[in-house]
Amino acid sequence: MAAMSADQMSIGEMLAATVPMARTLNLEFLETTADKAVVSLPDQGAYHNHVGGPHAGAMFTLGESASGAIVLAAFGDQLSRAVPLAVRAEITYKKLAMGAVTATATLGRPAAEVVAELDAGQRPEFPVSVEIRRADGAVTGEMSVVWTLRPSDGTK
Repeated sequence: MAAMSADQMSIGEMLAATVPMARTLNLEFLETTADKAVVSLPDQGAYHNHVGGPHAGAMFTLGESASGAIVLAAFGDQLSRAVPLAVRAEITYKKLAMGAVTATATLGRPAAEVVAELDAGQRPEFPVSVEIRRADGAVTGEMSVVWTLRPSDGTK
């Protein structure tokens, strides 16, 4: 990602260019702002599970990609000095997902608070919450991804 910035291309284009799995699953980045990221996984038979819906691994990738999109949108101006990295993730599958599914990610802490910790020489961690929904609006999964901004100088 060092060769690109959020100013040069859209968040979706950046993720598709730098994260091959996002391209493989044909993820569609519908909205990427510092407040919310919305990413869709089209219904594709190649990524179905044994009951004909999206495979759990594809839904995990969808949710993690939505969380990454909001991280890039919220902290894209920090990429020259910090690398965003997922620290840990947890997903709960709540209902059977069938057809296309959409993930909506939101930051769990104010971006300014996270940047202030980075400014203070810390390696901040922050949660991103993700809801995965079917086309009928039913929540099929919930995910939490904890991210960090690792200073580029490698000190932390």
